[in-house]
Amino acid sequence: MGNAPKQAGANETDAGQDSRHLDEREQTQAAEHAAPQAIVIHEVVREEGELELRRRNAALLWSGLAAGLSMGFSLLTLAFLQSGLPDEPWRRLLDSSGYCVGFVITILGRQQLFTESTLTAVLPLMVRRDLATLLSLLRMWGIVLAANLIGTIVFAALISPEHLFSGPVRYALIETGQDILSGPTGFKILKAILAGWLIATMVWLLPSARSARLLVIVMLTYVVAVARLPHVIAGSVEAAFAVISGHADIADYVFHFLLPTLLGNTIGGVALVAFLNHAPLAPELQEDAEEHSEQEAKPQKLRQSGKAKSRRERK
Repeated sequence: MGNAPKQAGANETDAGQDSRHLDEREQTQAAEHAAPQAIVIHEVVREEGELELRRRNAALLWSGLAAGLSMGFSLLTLAFLQSGLPDEPWRRLLDSSGYCVGFVITILGRQQLFTESTLTAVLPLMVRRDLATLLSLLRMWGIVLAANLIGTIVFAALISPEHLFSGPVRYALIETGQDILSGPTGFKILKAILAGWLIATMVWLLPSARSARLLVIVMLTYVVAVARLPHVIAGSVEAAFAVISGHADIADYVFHFLLPTLLGNTIGGVALVAFLNHAPLAPELQEDAEEHSEQEAKPQKLRQSGKAKSRRERK
């Protein structure tokens, strides 16, 4: 496994270096502007997942809580934009831009968001495929998801006082909360799969986005918003506000929102992105892992052979 990033990195930096039409300076520029190969992106995202799995419980808890609170600004910004626009079919095209705010704060602020980890933290498990990694993944998921949801509920409570915002803004908040709770459960799961797919794809694209990271975040989360695809953390603020404001009950939150959305987002992130992005690279990663194991075994075999020879000589 340790050889994979080096080999990929070497392929990336070799881009343009064999061209007869470029001098040394131009060859260096070509290498710097080359797009990372898929295995480079895989290793960058996997290493991020490794760091997440090694984080202490307290660090995951506080970072997850911050992410849940930050995601509340998606609902608030969307409600402000919605309340200032006429009730026309094209309003969704404009107010959906507000939904991106919470994601921008969370992702660029490096806060722990559950739906990001459906890709990052799963890749180490797909590479190692052992019980210890699985248990570490479940531990991290449990802490981050709980912290995210607590943060969203706290934010919903903070913005729930009746006269905190103007009437149109409050009406937009209530309408958005009721909307996330409506619709058949089957359709909700399917839409949540698409949302999880888009968010995990965004995470996959970020290592190669470089200076366009903000654009990638805004573009893909805008699609989630304009299509009204349910996101388990952003939507939790909306559903929690509906409960706290008296327009829904806890059963609605759990059964009409949380469980179907969580299931769909997880399937979208893990099955459709992590598998599809990991599977084409799995043979190469396996070869590198086997080669690395053989290289590590050689010194041990030499030491064992030396010890055996010494024992024979003493005899």
